[in-house]
Amino acid sequence: MTLMRVDPWNMLTQLQNEMNRLFESRLGLDEGANGRVVTADWIPAVDIKEEDQRYVIHADVPGVDPKDIEVTMENGILTIRGKRELEREEEREGFKRVERARGTFYRRFSLPDTADAEKIAASMKNGVLEVVIPKKEQVQPRRITVQA
Repeated sequence: MTLMRVDPWNMLTQLQNEMNRLFESRLGLDEGANGRVVTADWIPAVDIKEEDQRYVIHADVPGVDPKDIEVTMENGILTIRGKRELEREEEREGFKRVERARGTFYRRFSLPDTADAEKIAASMKNGVLEVVIPKKEQVQPRRITVQA
């Protein structure tokens, strides 16, 4: 039998942090670039990957027209926002089915100082938005020889 140590206060703190995060994202309590409150109807799932020369963000936005997506960079914050319109509703004998999220979406990411904001590129393929953020070229330290 294995004994496990449980800290109930830690679990409560984690639960409270998660609830705060859910309410903030759902109620739009995140401040936008212009200081206004930004709301979102849904939040696309993202994968963020760091490679040697770049950062890559993949966001699942199926059914969203690329012209309805806006990617901006300001003060080290990358913002992805857009909207997906309702394509189709199915009604049969008073039954209505709408399963996919629709409306506006909004995501923000703080970029590290190594990100090159001037060379960010975005493309979309098969409902996946790809944002590529190259890293700045690192300045190599200069070695100084000590004269004897």
